[in-house]
Amino acid sequence: MFNLDYQSRLPIYEQIVEQFERYIAYGVYKPKEQVPSIRELAASLGINPNTVKKAYEELEKRGAIVTISTKGTFVTDDIKHVIDSKIQDKLEVIKENIKELEKLGMTKEEILKEL
Repeated sequence: MFNLDYQSRLPIYEQIVEQFERYIAYGVYKPKEQVPSIRELAASLGINPNTVKKAYEELEKRGAIVTISTKGTFVTDDIKHVIDSKIQDKLEVIKENIKELEKLGMTKEEILKEL
């Protein structure tokens, strides 16, 4: 399910975080659904468990997942903030691209027409 790009400048753990958030936002992972354990995901991806652990720690910090001792790791039951965060990330990319197009000489009207 996860596609890692070993040639990317983005560290593997960040790729896992991004993909997990995307899967949560798209409904692939549902609220309160259990996610693979660190060992399971590391084994399936062929990577060091510490890399997955770092990704899970970041996901917990962002509020996307929660670990319950002796039960496992689950998607948070309130995924609205995950979706809102992904929307904001995408809007930032669009804003940056618009600024770059303006620097290249396009007007806002031309940009809107192309969109």
